[in-house]
Amino acid sequence: MTQDDSADQTNHSADKSRADEKSATLVPAEADGYCKVGPGPIAAIRFKWTVRRADNGDYFVDETIGENSEPFVSGPMTKDAAVSLVDECEREAHRRFDQLRAEMSGRAAALEVIQQGGGEF
Repeated sequence: MTQDDSADQTNHSADKSRADEKSATLVPAEADGYCKVGPGPIAAIRFKWTVRRADNGDYFVDETIGENSEPFVSGPMTKDAAVSLVDECEREAHRRFDQLRAEMSGRAAALEVIQQGGGEF
């Protein structure tokens, strides 16, 4: 990789990061029904956060795991707070999932080295 390629990658990452930050701060005009889904390969254990508007104008966030779970309800709160909570929960879920995946990959690589006889000192 050349120095120019590295600089292009860095600039692209910075641009993407700024775009992610900007999109995370935008509140939809109609927050009722706004939802995000957490990462993961198995739908039965995937988190989902959904904004719900009550008849009195308060907003709540329903957090479910899988398709048929009872929601854990947060609220009442403002529309902005509800959307922010959904966005933050989704970001945190992705961060934790990436951390777990990296940890599992690191262990798998270490096990492979040991199995190939490279673990001796």
